[in-house]
Amino acid sequence: MSSPSPQIALTCSPDGHITAYTTSSATAASRFSGSHSPRNGIAILGKKHIAASHVSGTSAGAVHLYNWWSSTPYHRISVPEPVAPLSATSDGQYLFAGGISGHIHAFSLPAGDLVRSFPAHSKPISCFEINGDGSLLISGSNDGTVAIFPVYKLLSVSSSWSSISDVILHRLIGHESSVTAITIGIGGINSTVISCSLDCTCKFWSLMHGTHLNTVTFPCAVWGIVMDTMESEFYAAGSDGSVYSGGLAGQPWKHELNPVAWERKHVGPIVAIATINYGQNLLTASEEGDVWIWDLETRVVVKVLADKEMGSISGLVVAKGFDEVCGNGNGRFGGWNLGLYVEEVSRPMREVMEMGVALNGAVEDRSRAINNLESAMGIYEKMLELLLKEVMAGNSGDDGHGGDEDKAE
Repeated sequence: MSSPSPQIALTCSPDGHITAYTTSSATAASRFSGSHSPRNGIAILGKKHIAASHVSGTSAGAVHLYNWWSSTPYHRISVPEPVAPLSATSDGQYLFAGGISGHIHAFSLPAGDLVRSFPAHSKPISCFEINGDGSLLISGSNDGTVAIFPVYKLLSVSSSWSSISDVILHRLIGHESSVTAITIGIGGINSTVISCSLDCTCKFWSLMHGTHLNTVTFPCAVWGIVMDTMESEFYAAGSDGSVYSGGLAGQPWKHELNPVAWERKHVGPIVAIATINYGQNLLTASEEGDVWIWDLETRVVVKVLADKEMGSISGLVVAKGFDEVCGNGNGRFGGWNLGLYVEEVSRPMREVMEMGVALNGAVEDRSRAINNLESAMGIYEKMLELLLKEVMAGNSGDDGHGGDEDKAE
């Protein structure tokens, strides 16, 4: 049995560079130029493309699209306002961009046509997260709130709504400062949402009920949060350069969680954090430009990814769901041959999603795959309830029926 192929990590920078690393190497595999990206301003578009937010010297905004094999943007998407965080659907056909006004802008790709623009928050959008099955978009903002939306409602041209209350599933209220990152578990409607903030806390929320479960307090602001593959432990990126971890066994919202700082620390704030190599390692990126790979079991840095040209780092993403990406026009990146892979990435969205589910079921633990399926059914049932609610409201003529938002204490 062959060993898993390396994954690709991408970092963006306000200095105009995007750097691609293979997680098996200590050096940069490829570089891209031309995008001065604010925080969280990078996203993977399916299997073939990269998107990066760009803010020019005149403060004008744009989104740049890249091929893996070209170091310069092949397309520039005009945006209604400067945008920072980006997130894309798994097939790369739609891109969400968070504006400084608090609006979320949805674009169809590759043309970059604006599908919808709507006010999601009262202050700038700071981060995005799309759940595992791609059904929910979760946004965080400088207003301290987290909003959860059904993706189909945002993208469907037949879905008409005049107020944010017509589409929002939950608005989670509780942070006293900007939300910096969000992560969500794999339990479908029973998932736990975790948000972190400049208020030095991470908050746990129930996706089903939109209620607050627990709060973890840190000695510093937290810039990122992830969980291990079994969701038994969380890892937080501290502004003091430290990684903090805590156990999630049992029902962590029923008792106090005390995060533990790891011994080694970055010189500057950790601005991004991710699990890589199929949950075996942790990847951290500091504002100063350092990227470290940690062994999760020993909590020791096993590799330092060096790139003197990188400068500061404003965001990091890991290309997941495939092992290699095309890099020079002939189906090769970093020396690996993709064979028929380049043809496979052009398959329709539904077919790719079905293939992804099948492949994940073969690789992941069978019991977890079954649990994911059952949980996905649960969240779609909740969406159906929202649709029925709209129909009933339309029949009755009562526009005020139902709550505007779900608030968490």
